[in-house]
Amino acid sequence: MPPNAETVDGSGSEIPPAEPPYESASHKAEEPEPIANQQAEEQRLNKMVEQTTLAPSTTAEPEEETTTKSVLQKVEKVGEKVTEAIAEKTGIPTWGVVAIIILVFLVVFGIIFFCVRRFLKKRRTKDGKGKKGVDMKSVQLLGSAYKEKVQPDMEELTENAEEGDEEDKQSEQKLGRLNFKLEYDFNANSLAVTVIQAEELPALDMGGTSDPYVKVYLLPDKKKKFETKVHRKTLSPVFNETFTFKSLPYADAMNKTLVFAIFDFDRFSKHDQIGEVKVPLCTIDLAQTIEEWRDLISVEGEGGQEKLGDICFSLRYVPTAGKLTVVILEAKNLKKMDVGGLSDPYVKIAIMQNGKRLKKRKTSVKKCTLNPYYNESFSFEVP
Repeated sequence: MPPNAETVDGSGSEIPPAEPPYESASHKAEEPEPIANQQAEEQRLNKMVEQTTLAPSTTAEPEEETTTKSVLQKVEKVGEKVTEAIAEKTGIPTWGVVAIIILVFLVVFGIIFFCVRRFLKKRRTKDGKGKKGVDMKSVQLLGSAYKEKVQPDMEELTENAEEGDEEDKQSEQKLGRLNFKLEYDFNANSLAVTVIQAEELPALDMGGTSDPYVKVYLLPDKKKKFETKVHRKTLSPVFNETFTFKSLPYADAMNKTLVFAIFDFDRFSKHDQIGEVKVPLCTIDLAQTIEEWRDLISVEGEGGQEKLGDICFSLRYVPTAGKLTVVILEAKNLKKMDVGGLSDPYVKIAIMQNGKRLKKRKTSVKKCTLNPYYNESFSFEVP
C-alpha cells in the first residue's frame, strides 16, 4: 500500500494514518528535560538550606540585642504596673508616686554623703597637743629615794611637753574674729548687744566653707540665751542682729561675763563650736557705747586648757629590781571623735630619756565609749 493511501475499515469509515516514527522519537527525547529541571531545583534548595544553617552565627548579636530590649521593656512594664498599683491603693496620682520614690532615693543618697563627709572631717582633726608629762604629786606613795630615780626623766619630759605646747600655740590655727557693739541703758537697766559681723572663720565643711551662727548669753547663770540666724556657706558672715538683756541692774552687770559663742550649723549632727569671745562686763565702761573687734579663742575647760577628759593610773617603782610598773586603770569624759558622738580610745605609754623614746606600749582599744575601763599593767626596766 502506498504511504499516503487511506484505509477504510469494513464499516466504510476512514482510518487516520499512523504517525511517522521520527515524530515519536522526538517526543521521547523531550521527556528528560523536566527531570533535569527537577534536579537543578533540588540543588538550589540544598544550597538555601546550607545558607540557612549558617545564618544563626551571623545573626546572634542582633538576637542578643533584641533579648536585652525585651527584658528592658518587661522591667519597664513591671515598674509601670507597680506604680499604678500603688497609686490605686493610696489614691495618689502616678506622678506623685514617682516623685515620692525619687525623694526617697535622694534622702538615702544624702545620708550616705553625710556619713562620708563626717568621716573625712574626722580624719582632718588635729592630733593631741604635745606629749603630756606625769605630775609627780600623784606618786606620793613613792619614797624620796624612788622619786629621785624617776624624777629627772619626768622633769625633762615635762619641759619637753611645755616646749611642745609653746610651739603648738605659735602654729595654732586662727579662728577668726568677731565685731560687736554694747549699749547699756541706765534708766531701763537693760543691755543691748549687737552682733555685727565675723570674718576669717575656719572652714569646717567639705566644700571649704562653714554655716556659722552666734549664741549670746551671760555667765554664770546662762538662763537666757539668744541666737542669730544661720548664714550658709560663708566664712565672713554679716549678722547685724541686736538682743536685749532686760532687768539687769548695773551692780549685777559688773559680776557677769558676756559670751559670744560661734557655731557651725550641721543639720544631721551636733553643731561644732568654732570659738568664742568672753567679755567680763567689769572690764569695760558701760557708760559709753562700746564697739570693737575681738579674736575668737578656742573653747577652754577648767584651768585654762581645753578639756579632753581625765585618766586614772598608778605607778610603782622597785629599786632593787630597777623595775617601774604602770597600771592604766580608766579614763572618763573623753572628747567625742566619732560621728555617733562616741570614740574608740586606747592609751599609749612611752619611756623617755634625754629626749629620746626608749620603749613604748599601748593598751587595748575600747570600742564606742567615752569612759573606757582598762586595768592593764605594764612593766619597764628603769635602772
